[in-house]
Amino acid sequence: KQTGTVPKSCLLVYEKFPPLLSALKLITGITNYALKGKKVGAMIKGIFKGSTPSSTEGSNRRLLVYQHCIPLCESGDLQTEVAADIIGLLMLETHTLPGPSLAKLASLFVEAIKVGKMGSGKSLELFPTVLTALSACEALSYGKGELSGEEYKKQLINSLCSSSQYFFVSVSDFRDVPLSLEELQFLVEKVLRMITKLDLQEIPPLVYQLLLLSAKGCKKQVLDGIISYFKEQDVRQEEEQKQGDLDLEVQSIPQDQLRHVEGTAILHIVFAIRLDHDLGREFLKSFKVMYNSYLCPFSVALLLSVARIQRYEEQVFDLLKGAIVRSFKDEQLQLASKFLQDLLHGHCSVAQMILDTVKNSMFGWDHVTQGLVQLGFFLMDAFGPKPGPFGKTTEGSATIARTPTQQACKLGGQVLLQGFKMHEPIRGEILEQVLNRLVTKTASPVNHYLDLFADIVVSAPMILLESSSKVMETFDHLSYLPLATVQGLLKAVQPLLKVSMSLKDSLILVLRKAMFSSQLDGRKSAVTGFLLLLKNFKVLGSLASSQCSQAVSTSQIQVDVHSRYNSAANEAFCLEILSSLRRCLSQQADVRLMLYEGFYDVLRRNSQLASSIMQTLFSQLKRYYEPEQDLLPPVKLEPCITALGDQVYLQEPLAHLVSCTVHCLLWLQNMRRTANPKDGDSDDDEEEEEEEGYQSELQTILESMTRRMIKSELEDFELVCIKDRSIRFFISSPFTVNSRSTKSHFEELMELFNRYHKLSEILKEKSGKGRVPSHKTPRSLLSLGFISTLLTVLFSVLMWRYTNIPSVVEDAGRKEKRSSLSLLCLEGLLKIFTTCQQRYPDKMAQLLSTMDISEEDAEPDNGSATEMNFFYIRQFQRALFTQLSGGDEEFNGKEAQLLVSILSVLSRQLKPSSQQFVQMITWTVKICKETSFEDSAFSKGLLSLLFNLHVLYKSPVSLLLELCQDIHSQLGDIDQVHTQLHYTVFRAQLLVLSQVDRVLDEVDWLIARKKSQTASDKSGSGKKPFTDAQLD
Repeated sequence: KQTGTVPKSCLLVYEKFPPLLSALKLITGITNYALKGKKVGAMIKGIFKGSTPSSTEGSNRRLLVYQHCIPLCESGDLQTEVAADIIGLLMLETHTLPGPSLAKLASLFVEAIKVGKMGSGKSLELFPTVLTALSACEALSYGKGELSGEEYKKQLINSLCSSSQYFFVSVSDFRDVPLSLEELQFLVEKVLRMITKLDLQEIPPLVYQLLLLSAKGCKKQVLDGIISYFKEQDVRQEEEQKQGDLDLEVQSIPQDQLRHVEGTAILHIVFAIRLDHDLGREFLKSFKVMYNSYLCPFSVALLLSVARIQRYEEQVFDLLKGAIVRSFKDEQLQLASKFLQDLLHGHCSVAQMILDTVKNSMFGWDHVTQGLVQLGFFLMDAFGPKPGPFGKTTEGSATIARTPTQQACKLGGQVLLQGFKMHEPIRGEILEQVLNRLVTKTASPVNHYLDLFADIVVSAPMILLESSSKVMETFDHLSYLPLATVQGLLKAVQPLLKVSMSLKDSLILVLRKAMFSSQLDGRKSAVTGFLLLLKNFKVLGSLASSQCSQAVSTSQIQVDVHSRYNSAANEAFCLEILSSLRRCLSQQADVRLMLYEGFYDVLRRNSQLASSIMQTLFSQLKRYYEPEQDLLPPVKLEPCITALGDQVYLQEPLAHLVSCTVHCLLWLQNMRRTANPKDGDSDDDEEEEEEEGYQSELQTILESMTRRMIKSELEDFELVCIKDRSIRFFISSPFTVNSRSTKSHFEELMELFNRYHKLSEILKEKSGKGRVPSHKTPRSLLSLGFISTLLTVLFSVLMWRYTNIPSVVEDAGRKEKRSSLSLLCLEGLLKIFTTCQQRYPDKMAQLLSTMDISEEDAEPDNGSATEMNFFYIRQFQRALFTQLSGGDEEFNGKEAQLLVSILSVLSRQLKPSSQQFVQMITWTVKICKETSFEDSAFSKGLLSLLFNLHVLYKSPVSLLLELCQDIHSQLGDIDQVHTQLHYTVFRAQLLVLSQVDRVLDEVDWLIARKKSQTASDKSGSGKKPFTDAQLD
């Protein structure tokens, strides 16, 4: 005591064994030798050799050495090599200790761990050896009774796991302890229950040690626990963000810290899977069976990281592919059924989880980004539009994703777009793969890749310029790409041309070469590119047009901010392009046609080019105009046609030339009239006089052509010489186009149309001989704007109030065995509503708000889109009720079907929770119960409307029960008399049965879903080897 060199443990031994002075000397000697690092191993060996395990004195001396050396090694005073030698010697002699000594040693370890005295943890290597030796003991004293070695070991494990602060230090040491499956499950479950009490920084080491322990078993339990923990943290983080607790001081766990911990845990798991393939197979199996419970951003990131292991790559993407499609299908099924919505609250969206993973990957998840790129392209390749007959696209635009496959393809594009914006290292790869697919997939639709490329240009133009060389390489292939691909690519790249001179020069060079390509598609691609450039490089002073498309100009806002507008350079650039385009006037009809169709849009966007464009059109038109006023027809038809043997080809699309000239002239005259007159210099006056000169001459030519065309007879066209139906495309359109200049003269317009109709009928007859009849209608040059204006003039107050149509007009249509005017109005409305709902669902309210309403009707409430929509629903309900009230004689089944179809389209805009929806379904039920007509098509349509509304409102079981009773009553039964029908409108038994099948399918899906959840819950909790009381 006076020297202070004797450890406290030695004093305790001395006090306990006062006569054993040799024990004190022995411990003092071990301490001194260990501190000096000299021959301590030899001394301990000598002590063990002189201490016989069979004798009480020898076993006590051995226990004393263990009790002294363990804290000595943990004190930190010894050299690392010396402590390792001591622990190694102790491990070799552990099996010689009797049971009571092993129990004391094990208790010493447990207490030291629980109170935190295992500072360095060097002696913990001895703990598994002690437990292993302890489990081999037959009987040990415990309290007032006895326990076997296995039972005693279980109690120690329970006591050890109850420590919430330092228990994870020794988790990995249990790898060397023989544990039964029951004990291992208990240990893992105890650890996982305590994991939520640890600090976030302590999670990665624990995950690592749990993964090491999983080599003994319980792999699924370990993975479930880790994934469940991080899933819970993500949910908590999301809830805090929704509540607005974004302050780092308020957040329970900082977001960036959580993401870094998740990233580290993912690395540990992937490393463990590389070493233990059973662990990887268990993970993929669990995800496949219980993807709903496994699904979270962490598990998705883990899957994508595992995909970097080659043997798992295909399995991972197949799993994700199936999960994504299944999720979209389940979501559609739930949205379409109130029955399922009431039983299943919420939906686990795989798409949202994947997008959250992309967002989380910005926190240094480099091991995930490559998997995201692969997943994005995998989805776009697998679920993109497929080629139909002759390479045509069979699906619509990917921007309106409706089917699960379309939604999956769109998700792939979103993943790549977000990844491109967030991660610099993968930008080059994404861009290269997108452009490669545009070049190589010439036989398949590439609309989805064009949309992705356009989104990349709009969202990150300056970033894209860093990889402009890849875009230039793609330009070299323009001549060999399909025209639709060229149009989409050049339209997408337009904003970049404003800020990159090298990119623009490269494109110009490629287009000039393509202009002289031997391939027709190559020359058409060149015209497409030049026209796009003319539309987007505006010349200063160009008049603004409200009709111009803003799709490209809005995307240029981001790239035009720092670029100076060089009008003079743009003007010279555009004039140079125009000179190149004039060479197209000597090429095939298809090339000229594209030029004529594009000039009008160019003029609207770049009115300063009017002089060059109009002079080009004027000189071209004069080549086919017959100046002699007495000659009929007023155009020279021979130069427009080329004959090679028995085949006749169109050389000059005269119809499009005239159409383009008329459109450009009318637009220019209108813009000049509306523009404010300004005082200009002499040069401007001369330019205006020049423009007025050719405009006046063009006006004279067009009026002469119209006047003489009306006078022309069929013989003037020498129809007997016509050998090919392609001539119809050439000769029909000038009449329809020139009608624009005479629409104020109604009689002339009707006469012109009658002559056109007769001529077109003869052309059909002549060209149809000896040929297979074609259902393809000839291409019309009437624009949608013209048709809209014409319909507004003809049906100004009859747009949908078709009941006001005079009976004389209706009877005329019936006599000629064609559709009546009222049916045409309804068919047109149905097509308009259906098209708007399918292609522009967000603009349906805008469409309804712009519809004309007659003065007799009350104005709709513009306060909400729902009220406006319901206003029109009431009008069509009233019209249908009028139809049904007229009796069998006045009932028009076709008209009633159209009204029901329109109501079906409009009812889709109502929210099932709204009062208007309830009124709509109440009205439909009433009509179905009170209506009795023999028209089966109308009955099917009305019942379909009822079913579609009912499934969104509540479970359709009660409705189906009544309808099935009606079927039974109609078909009859041997032992049952007929009963009164619930629904008098009943001619669609098969439709009812199909609805029953649909409900049964939903029930089957629900049962399978519940079974999966039950299995997941059972598997997640596992078969508990201990009760909750025992665990506590």
